[in-house]
Amino acid sequence: MTIRQVQARPTAVVVAGTTWREFPALWGRLLGEVWDCLRAGGITSGCRNVMLYRDDVPNVEVGVVLEQPCPLTGRVVTSHLPEGTAAVTVHHGPFAGVGAAHDAVVAWCSAHGNEPTRTRWEVYGPHNDDPNQQWTEVYWLVTGSDQSS
Repeated sequence: MTIRQVQARPTAVVVAGTTWREFPALWGRLLGEVWDCLRAGGITSGCRNVMLYRDDVPNVEVGVVLEQPCPLTGRVVTSHLPEGTAAVTVHHGPFAGVGAAHDAVVAWCSAHGNEPTRTRWEVYGPHNDDPNQQWTEVYWLVTGSDQSS
């Protein structure tokens, strides 16, 4: 677990308001829309998947870190991952464990005097079919005075 100053990173996303109950069935469709758009624009790989949660509703942005220009169509729009002070951890292993990584960040923040905002996101490592080789970066914007790791 670390505290980092993170810079905004450009993304291509579909923005949606949903519920936590509906989100597990929705995110795959949203990500599929983004990848359909990218493939139509000639991009077939090299973009890391992202999920940005703006609040607890949740209002979400699901898509990719966009490292190169691509014409965006339909509901796919340009956005960015936030910048600021973030508590960061990396979850190694199956994606089903990412929720525990979020819980760990919140607990760590509490123990170290940092107040997590409700803005948080995940950046997924390059695709790997082996769940034991998967990894996900988990970020929470924070406020507070303890900037140590």
